Amino acid sequence: MVSTPFVPAGFVPPTSLVTERFRLEPLGPRHNESDLAAWTQSIDHIRTTPGFPDGEWPPLGGMTAEGNLADLRRHAEDFDRRVGFTFTVLDPAGGDVIGCVYLYPSASEEHEVTVQSWVRADRAELDGRLADAVADWLSEQWPWARLDRCGR
Repeated sequence: MVSTPFVPAGFVPPTSLVTERFRLEPLGPRHNESDLAAWTQSIDHIRTTPGFPDGEWPPLGGMTAEGNLADLRRHAEDFDRRVGFTFTVLDPAGGDVIGCVYLYPSASEEHEVTVQSWVRADRAELDGRLADAVADWLSEQWPWARLDRCGR
């Protein structure tokens, strides 16, 4: 578990990225039902997405709603403590969860932050667009210069 903030003390983390195809907001418990539905219908797709090669997430057997809620609470707490920043990716029209973006300290000294993202299988065409939009957003509004984009 990460315990120290990895952004400067005075930095105010952005809480939104909006494009025509998606919008990001901090992931939290209110997204539980839609988040769980999004990733459980796309497990195989997510496991083939760059940045998810470890074979541990998402779990092949899925997760209970309570387990997913605990995970979302952990991500929200990380955001509040400034030790990691997880965003839900929402459809701008209906507000359904269509993906997720994770920003956590890199384990490598070559990078400052590891950037991972996934989209639902039925939104696969957004994968590269999301990754590129997030990279641009990070370079413009976040304090990191050395991103590990997990092969993107």
